[in-house]
Amino acid sequence: QVQLVESGGGLVQPGVSLRLSCAASGFTFSNYGMSWYRQAPGKERELVARITSTTSTKTYADSVKGRFTISRDNAKNTVYLQMNSLKPEDTAVYYCYVGRWNSWGQGTQVTVSS
Repeated sequence: QVQLVESGGGLVQPGVSLRLSCAASGFTFSNYGMSWYRQAPGKERELVARITSTTSTKTYADSVKGRFTISRDNAKNTVYLQMNSLKPEDTAVYYCYVGRWNSWGQGTQVTVSS
């Protein structure tokens, strides 16, 4: 079955970087677009970044443009989210998502605080 396992979250100070990883299994990873979402306390889940399967076209939420970069390694069945210049408002649980299968990972907590 489809499985998505996120890792790389943590507690960091403002301005630093983190890289999240999402290891996928149970489907042909290279054939499908992948997304990162996040959900902050008391807020709805929102799309952070998306990457297509074939052309690796990337789209970003306005709030993270220029700071976050989504990428994928099809040989490793993994999608990444490089997060630079983190801000307190980036604090959330970050989820990996594959739309074709409507499948979510368990999430990884990112807390940005001084």
